[in-house]
Amino acid sequence: MNTTREQLARQIIEAGRFLYGRGWSPATSSNYSARLSDTEALLTVSGRHKGELTPDDLLAVDFEGHSLEPGKRPSAETLLHTQLYRWRPEIGAVLHTHSVNATVLSRLCLGDSLVFADYELQKAFAGVSTHACQIEVPIFDNDQDIARLAGQVQPWLDEHPDCVGYLIRGHGLYTWGPGLADALRQIEAFEFLFECELKMRALSHTR
Repeated sequence: MNTTREQLARQIIEAGRFLYGRGWSPATSSNYSARLSDTEALLTVSGRHKGELTPDDLLAVDFEGHSLEPGKRPSAETLLHTQLYRWRPEIGAVLHTHSVNATVLSRLCLGDSLVFADYELQKAFAGVSTHACQIEVPIFDNDQDIARLAGQVQPWLDEHPDCVGYLIRGHGLYTWGPGLADALRQIEAFEFLFECELKMRALSHTR
């Protein structure tokens, strides 16, 4: 049975309350979306407080990032959502958050990726069945030109079809899944791993 727009809107609103409550989407930061069809997505309107979303704070966009609802302006980062829906048709939801841990860790990492290895919670990611593997998370430099940023992200996605998320340096996390529940699970896993990495780095400096 297909999920209706009303059901998707309710799921996005609930996700916003959860993510705001955890401190991962402060104030009006972050943006969330869900696939409406093969050519459209439901996305949060720009500048809305994510812990206080209402159905009116969502709008439909096409996969070129254009608003399909006059008077409503989509997030500036809409293209980073729609490129994921175009990339893999099985993606049904995309979540972008601005947690402290993701922001700080992305700035501490001097390279262009972060690698998780041997954490049991890696199994929370889609397609991962053992801790005995490595999860590489690319880090892209922040850019106010979103089309240019999307152009940097796409080659990585094409070369890494198993990618489960990426970081924008000093900005935040993008992750996705077949549905909002899947994307939320991955955010929780990422946040646990980000915190572990930060604590490991802090402890290594005290020895």
